[in-house]
Amino acid sequence: MKKVIKTIFKIFLLLFVAGIIFIAWANYSIKKNSDAYISYNIADIPETKTALLLGTSKNLSNGFPNAYFYNRIKATIDLYKSGKIQYVIVSGDNSTKNYNESEDMQFALIQQGIPTDKIFMDFAGFRTLDSVVRAKDIFGQNKIIIVSQKFHNERAVFLARKNKIEAYGYNAEDVNKFAGFKTNLREYLAKAKAYLDLIFGVEPRFGGDKVLIP
Repeated sequence: MKKVIKTIFKIFLLLFVAGIIFIAWANYSIKKNSDAYISYNIADIPETKTALLLGTSKNLSNGFPNAYFYNRIKATIDLYKSGKIQYVIVSGDNSTKNYNESEDMQFALIQQGIPTDKIFMDFAGFRTLDSVVRAKDIFGQNKIIIVSQKFHNERAVFLARKNKIEAYGYNAEDVNKFAGFKTNLREYLAKAKAYLDLIFGVEPRFGGDKVLIP
């Protein structure tokens, strides 16, 4: 019995170590492969027709404003006003009646001066993979600028390019390290999951009718 327990423990330990190595490798690889295509400097970003704004909640669970949300809105406004983009696809989660990331972001963009007819809504962007693939498959965009924070853009641009989309990332201002600790910790696992999605050929959960962006 002791030998069986030892064997099980050794297998568990090996799997645990292998998992840690895979997570570390996935994070390094994704950062390395996306680094040349993302920037905080708007001058580094090429002009293209459409930006993909990745969704997040307007408020935190404690009711306070979510800095990630407002910083992404500002970055998108900066792109639009600089002439780098003409249209915005707003992609986010609307899984419950009272939670709609896309509508919150659309409203914030309109308030800041982007016309309604320049904003296209993707209500099925439940995951980053879904958002980037649907930008191509549903909205017909083969070249996009993705707007999010740097840690998120690394993964989004990587996934987009692996799906044959010419993607660039404009990094919105991040939040302080303490406030964003949990988010950044989750991102380590999310990057590993992104690699697994590619390995297993995971596709967006929902399809839909094509949407024409002029």
